[in-house]
Amino acid sequence: MTVEIEIHQGSILEAGVEAIVNAANSQGWMGGGVAGAIKRAAGQQVEEEAVAQSPTPVGGAVLTGGGKTPFRGIIHAPTMERPAMRIPVENVGKATTAALRLAEAQSFSAVALPGMGTGVGGVDHTAAAISMIDAIRQFPARCLQRVVLVDVDSGMVTAWRRAVAEKDATL
Repeated sequence: MTVEIEIHQGSILEAGVEAIVNAANSQGWMGGGVAGAIKRAAGQQVEEEAVAQSPTPVGGAVLTGGGKTPFRGIIHAPTMERPAMRIPVENVGKATTAALRLAEAQSFSAVALPGMGTGVGGVDHTAAAISMIDAIRQFPARCLQRVVLVDVDSGMVTAWRRAVAEKDATL
């Protein structure tokens, strides 16, 4: 099954999906950026659930409840071992695939992801976008039907759109 990819600029907290993805660290701490916004909306218990399941390696993912959000769950997919680390682009693909794998295992039909590794991780928007689109396109979905890529950063949104257009042009 081919997964439908939607791209939007805005808050991941407004995505109409069953679960959202937090580009996490292996320790489960939810500090700034998207993680901080999710923690403020969902409540402290979500961070406590993530920390209780740590350490989660890059390439792994854990599920917590949605807390005070409308989501059935929050998928924490580490892009880095420790908070605020600079990371290689390979971690973006690993974290994206891990998030999709867990969404599939939970039988979610729709999930939203932010730009993975593009905040404190320091990965270039274009490189991250290509890695994420490749991971989504290569994912063998059965239940997962829709992936919403959503970010407040217009540069990330533009990079995703370019990556999709370039991949489509080569098909």
